[in-house]
Amino acid sequence: MKQTLITLVEDKPGVLNRIASLFRRRNYNIDSLVVGKSETPGVSRMTIMTNEEDQRKRGNIYFNLLNLVNVIAVKDVSNLECVTREFILIKIQSGPDQLNEVKAVVNNHGARIVDLGKETVIIEATEREKEIDALVKALTPFNITEIMRTGKIAMRRGKTHKISSDKINAPAGEINWQPEQIHTYHN
Repeated sequence: MKQTLITLVEDKPGVLNRIASLFRRRNYNIDSLVVGKSETPGVSRMTIMTNEEDQRKRGNIYFNLLNLVNVIAVKDVSNLECVTREFILIKIQSGPDQLNEVKAVVNNHGARIVDLGKETVIIEATEREKEIDALVKALTPFNITEIMRTGKIAMRRGKTHKISSDKINAPAGEINWQPEQIHTYHN
């Protein structure tokens, strides 16, 4: 079963490296990791996907992340209601004679053409993983030459729980994050 973790981290150099190193040291695999700025200046939001079956190891991943210096908060949303999406750019070889066929496939999958060249077409889509996989499969006969695909991003439905951010832009020596005191992992 895939584990989806939403993690708030300080927006500073080296944070992504620390998280990746944690996974490497503990011999956990990251299926996908997407990071970007959040609604709060100085804080980035990460969506980390793992494919860990063992409940104990899933808890270890959670607690190890929570113990990292630059991590503000971690929420395991694997079993919670979330809106999840992936983004993909696909370049296919296609001439003008195939354009109507390509447009039909693109429209059928809720994607759109973002670049139309003499020999290639670039298509973009933002959807759930299953729909992205179906689009790739439908475009395979058109000779896919390049794919750029993000991992999953997730946002929990319902109320937003705010994280205290009074020290986000403080000098490095003054930052002392106190993560919530959690002693057991429930998911």
